[in-house]
Amino acid sequence: MSGEIVGTSPRRVGGVERVSGAQDYVADIHRDDVLHVKLVTVDAPRARIVSIDTTKAEQVEGVAMVLTPDDLPKPMPRFGPQFQDRPILAVGETKYHGEPVAAVAAEKPEIAAQAAALVQVDHEVLDGGVFSVTDALDPDSPLVQDPSVRVGDPMADSNVLAEHRYGSGEIDESQADLVIDETYTFPMITQFAIEPHVFMAAPDNGGIEIWSSIQHPFLLQKTMASLLEIPLSKVRIHAPDPGGGFGGKQNPKYEPIVAYIALHTGRPARLVLSLGETFQTVRRTSAEIRLRTGLKRDGTLVFQEFQNDFLIGAYADIADRVVGKSSYLAAGPYRVPNVRIVSRSLLSHTTPSTAMRGFGTPQLGWARESNLDHAARQLGIDRVQIRLMNLAKRGEEFISNETRADGDWAQAVEKAASLIDWDSPTPKGRGKGFAIGLKSGPTSGLSYATVRLLADGSVVLYAGTSDMGQGARTIFAQIVSEELGVDFDQVTVVMGDTARVPYDQQTSASRSSVLMGNAISAACHEIQEKLRAMLARQHRVEMSEVAVSRGRVTFPGMDSTIGDQLPVALGSLGGEITGNGEMRVEGDPDHPLGGRAVFFELHCAACEVEVDPETGEIQVSKYVTVGDVGRALNPKQVGGQDQGAAVMGLGHTLMERMILDESGRILNMGAVDYRILTTMDVPTEMISDSVENADGPGPFGIKGVSEGGLLATAPAVGSAVSEATGVVIRDLPITPERIWNAKNEREKEQQDE
Repeated sequence: MSGEIVGTSPRRVGGVERVSGAQDYVADIHRDDVLHVKLVTVDAPRARIVSIDTTKAEQVEGVAMVLTPDDLPKPMPRFGPQFQDRPILAVGETKYHGEPVAAVAAEKPEIAAQAAALVQVDHEVLDGGVFSVTDALDPDSPLVQDPSVRVGDPMADSNVLAEHRYGSGEIDESQADLVIDETYTFPMITQFAIEPHVFMAAPDNGGIEIWSSIQHPFLLQKTMASLLEIPLSKVRIHAPDPGGGFGGKQNPKYEPIVAYIALHTGRPARLVLSLGETFQTVRRTSAEIRLRTGLKRDGTLVFQEFQNDFLIGAYADIADRVVGKSSYLAAGPYRVPNVRIVSRSLLSHTTPSTAMRGFGTPQLGWARESNLDHAARQLGIDRVQIRLMNLAKRGEEFISNETRADGDWAQAVEKAASLIDWDSPTPKGRGKGFAIGLKSGPTSGLSYATVRLLADGSVVLYAGTSDMGQGARTIFAQIVSEELGVDFDQVTVVMGDTARVPYDQQTSASRSSVLMGNAISAACHEIQEKLRAMLARQHRVEMSEVAVSRGRVTFPGMDSTIGDQLPVALGSLGGEITGNGEMRVEGDPDHPLGGRAVFFELHCAACEVEVDPETGEIQVSKYVTVGDVGRALNPKQVGGQDQGAAVMGLGHTLMERMILDESGRILNMGAVDYRILTTMDVPTEMISDSVENADGPGPFGIKGVSEGGLLATAPAVGSAVSEATGVVIRDLPITPERIWNAKNEREKEQQDE
């Protein structure tokens, strides 16, 4: 088997179960005597809570408890991955549309819903609110968070949660022959995972047992241990494979509510959010970006100056990290000698924003690549060539004190341009677009893995990664198969239970194949070392004479396989050989992000579109994505990740946005009013390809790939639309209405001239 599994695409582990409906998601798991929970909210983003009367609700037969702030410790416990600012239930005032003020637990879901409607929340809808960047920066706007929540914060009397400043060199306009100064906007969108957010908790021998569709089970364990003031060992998290997460399921949300209900009642408690409630729970941060780019006449970049304002919502969640990390790489993969970046995380009376695939990079890529396109047209330079001439070369330090360019990135650019037939002409009404996206991988991390090589040659792997559709189980089984020479189908991967698997920091930032992959390889190597010692003893040779690698065992006079030699090594007692592996990437406290990038995820997007001149309707006829992947350990999964990400990117490019009314309520909560791509909207032709130089830090030279496919989607499509129509759109989504209005505005201006 050695050498036959890496670089191939075996049957996906768990794939049949996912498509057949046989897989058990959290919502499919039931406990005896379970209580069903329904959240109680008020229909306003900002309201002062006067009182909560639960009398009528408690009189409904089948209601076990109505949880209110009075049932929780004083002061109200708060939690969050960055700032401890999120209360379990709203305190005194709601901060966004849909924030829970109470929760009902009942014998049946319909009883819980009925009783929740009977909870009388006496409240006063407050005038004003912060729903836009302009609102957030207006000193006369109300404060989203009370300064008492932000003790020691010098900006606590404003709606600026944090400000990030990066850059090097000096901005001197006199050195540039052309300056492009434009503002771009990116709307609020939601992750729209098919599996709903589900939370369940049950008392467990002086502790708590929690089931959640969360990406970071060990973070949830830590959060709950802190809130409940109990040892980590008394908190057990079950996290079955999520049905999509895209960042929205990274961090704890309503697990504390079901946990407190379970502990109060002594019974399991279960909360399943509707799609509408999910819209009120998670979203991507919106952004307004002003970018000034200075260039020489030959297209050489002289400077870039970014002012980035991200509207992050009522509570920080992980959003400020999104702002900081994405802004640090705002200038992308280019050689820019002078850069100034100022980014603000702005609080607002809206759904708290969370991580989402790309982690802020799509917002900044939309501005940067569109701005560069504008410059290329002004200078009369080919849009691909202006990128190639400024692109950092392998090993080049393109950001001061940061990981150097870790790939031959020009290869990806040239391959994508070739696949879209860049130099061939396009008919009238059609246009081609091109863009590059660059995202930093993890800047620190810690993953453990345990591998058990059993007596019959089969293997059990224990890993704390969450497989939410990216195919982690398959990749990990391939690594074990390759390292130990075991048949792929003989590897069982165990995940999703903090009481069974060793610690993994998180599943995000496309880290799993690299960090967990290295931990798995290390565990396999420990098994190989133990096997060497055992075989040396059994064959009575020096250990230095025995070599074990990639499933082969060799020593003088012997060339065999691990499978054949395992019974010899184990001897008459049998048993197994266990290996533990660790991948630790220490942070750097002196680095602006707390550490350098372990790797970069570079992706090129190229497309051809056709635009109806009468209606502005867009049809993407061909879409190409090419990533610098190090090595495609599983080519089909890499292609699937790229195309899946591209379709998500086309969603936020062409149609997705959360619409608020004048008082900040979400108007389009659900699949009917919130548009996502269907099979009728996807490109006629999609091509996914990779550049493989085995130059990544993961096993066999791999890099992470899960996010790259949407990093450059919007600017590539925007560029193509501009070529097809002659108008430039700077506000997403690029809708037919916006194209139609822009064309009419341009025609009016031409007539006036």
